[in-house]
Amino acid sequence: MVTYLPISSPFIRFASRYVDDAFGVAAGWNFFIFEAAMVPFEITACSMIINYWSDVVPVAAIIVIVLVLFILFNVFAVKWYGEAEFWLALGKVLLSVGLILFTFIVMLGGNPKRDRFGFRYWNKPGAFAEYYKTGDLGRWLGFLACLIQASFTIAGPDYVSMAAGEAVNPRMILPSAFNGMFYRLTSFFVLGALCVGILVPYNDPKMAAAFEDDLPGAAASPYVIAMDRLDIPILPHIVNAMVLGAAFSAGNSYVYCASRSLFGLALEGKAPRVLTKCTKSGVPIYCVGVVLLIALLAFLQVSNGAAVVLQWFVNLVTASQLINFSVVTFTYTRFRKALMAQRVPRHSLPYQSLGQPYVAYTAMVCTIVMAFVGGYEVFLPGNWDVPTFLFSYTMIGIFPILYFSWKFWHGTSIKKPEEVDLVTGVDKIEEYTRNYVAEPSRRICVHPTKSIAFKMSISL
Repeated sequence: MVTYLPISSPFIRFASRYVDDAFGVAAGWNFFIFEAAMVPFEITACSMIINYWSDVVPVAAIIVIVLVLFILFNVFAVKWYGEAEFWLALGKVLLSVGLILFTFIVMLGGNPKRDRFGFRYWNKPGAFAEYYKTGDLGRWLGFLACLIQASFTIAGPDYVSMAAGEAVNPRMILPSAFNGMFYRLTSFFVLGALCVGILVPYNDPKMAAAFEDDLPGAAASPYVIAMDRLDIPILPHIVNAMVLGAAFSAGNSYVYCASRSLFGLALEGKAPRVLTKCTKSGVPIYCVGVVLLIALLAFLQVSNGAAVVLQWFVNLVTASQLINFSVVTFTYTRFRKALMAQRVPRHSLPYQSLGQPYVAYTAMVCTIVMAFVGGYEVFLPGNWDVPTFLFSYTMIGIFPILYFSWKFWHGTSIKKPEEVDLVTGVDKIEEYTRNYVAEPSRRICVHPTKSIAFKMSISL
């Protein structure tokens, strides 16, 4: 869809254009909530990482310091935002590659203990942990819990599309950008999960204590736990410092993206018009303020514990992200039906993905099912917890409320395939593509929004 008509915030605007204006409103607010909820999540992560070194600094003080830094970067020093994000994103890539190489070296015996442990932990205690139940059912529940956590990490491909309206020669660039994103996600996430399973057994007492009892070491990743166990000095502190930079960078990015998403909704009349107010430097100051107010949810960890609050935000963001992908897949099915109804041959599109529409329907069913399954643990005997339930299922309730409220208030209707607008704007992009001439390579000045697109495309 985005190579056919590359526009900014495409999956939100396509939802309005190909399905229903109310559907686009619900999708836009869902995306904003997802982005905004990631800010307190990253602040909580920062405090957990800092606690690895010391718990002398109060959690509330850490939250205030991080919030002040976010304000400085997003309000008073926005011109340096892109440059800072570029270098922080580069650090993430180096960290990911470095940890994969570290795992390969130490598993073969390249560690102070000369322990050639290889895949030892896959046999003892095993690759699949029992969860709540014993036997095959327990192992299945453990796998399901991991699958839910993995759903939290699938953000990425949709971010590439956000830059479609500003990309140079988008019909040529975007397919390779999406394919590159897929391979990077596969490489870093799958290899990263493999490395974690190699380095640390699932019943490691230090890791269990860190997350179950919310100890100061809760920020110690499996990599750091492995380094401590293998008596590797200094490196754990370097890794934690780089992870801290990555968490701060991510939070800073989410403040920027969430505020601009809200600003875009306000410009289109789908949020209060007062939010369109900007500073002289172009910063949507009220939108930034709203995002930072939501970020105050990070103070929940003062009384509830960082690990608990972190899991709450994971549940909220996971549900929102799965809804976002459900919106994308459903929008595509309507787009495809419009092509067929208006006799636009699919082979005429700039790019055709494989296995459609079966891949889209499969993805839509899977993401919807996972959205409802995400908080299943609260329904198990003895596990009922109101905050966990609310954070797991709030977005599933809010999305239809937003949709039907806008629909009834403005009288919108679902567009019939033959009524969908497949023409507006297409002639301009086709003319641009025909007349496009590649410019010679030159030094490019970093621009905040373009730096975000670049950062999103490389950092994962």
